[in-house]
Formats: sequence, structure tokens, C-alpha cells
Amino acid sequence: MKKTLIILAAISLCVSCKKSKKENKLESVQWLIGTWENKSDEGDMIETWSKTNDSLYLGVSYYIKQKDTLHSESIELKQKGEVILYVPTVKGQNNNQPVTFQLTAQTPKQLVFENPKHDFPQKIVYQQITADSLVATISGMQQGKVSSESYPMKKK
Repeated sequence: MKKTLIILAAISLCVSCKKSKKENKLESVQWLIGTWENKSDEGDMIETWSKTNDSLYLGVSYYIKQKDTLHSESIELKQKGEVILYVPTVKGQNNNQPVTFQLTAQTPKQLVFENPKHDFPQKIVYQQITADSLVATISGMQQGKVSSESYPMKKK
């Protein structure tokens, strides 16, 4: 009997000391994974997302006109503790340093990231329309005026 109590106490101690597993908040945005494109007369925008692990998705975005890359950025979508961060690094902007946007609102089909201190944009929204279409919108104040640009994309 004494031996059984000691074993139960040891098991109880081990279970109570275990850290609780953090919630995988990125799991709900797997709809973002894949290659998305927006083709227009001004050029083609291509954005590709892949899952690295449960707390990190990597994205890359290019804006190409004919064979010239006019804009490119790498993006990390990561869970840090209980917070989701969108961290783009845009070539030729912000001294090539990343800028952090925090997830401020989320529904099953929408992600809203904000950084009110950034010059432009201050807000980035991804809205899933269907399984193979989404709209990415950047917005905020630019040169003293409210500005917004939307990019409807289809899954490749």
C-alpha cells in the first residue's frame, strides 16, 4: 500500500510539473499555404506561403513586370507565445530590416495585422473569399491621406 501511494505521488508530481502545451494558433490559417497570383496589365504579383513548423509560416512575394522584379519581400508569419506576428522584410525599404505587425483580429476567413507606428501600411488584411481566392489589402495614412490598396489573388 505504501509503495502504491509513493508511485501515485510521483506520477502526480510529474504530471503537475509538466508545462502545458501552447496552443497552435497558426493551424487555423492553413488556407494561406500555397502559391497565389494576381495578373494585371501593370504586372504579376505572386505570393507563396509554406509551413515550416507549427509556429512559423514563411512567405515570399514578388511583383514582376515582363521579366523585371519591381518589388520583392520575404515574410514570416509566426506565433510567439500567444501572439501571432506578421514580419515582412522588403528589399530596399526600412534599411532592409523587418517590420513587425501584430494580429489584432481574426475570424476563420480573415486575418488583420496592425502596426500603427509604421509609415505605410499600418494595416494588412488577408481575406479568404473561397478555397482558391483571397484578397490582400494594405492600408493606412500615406502623406497625410488615408490610402488603401487591394490585391485579389487566385490560387495557382
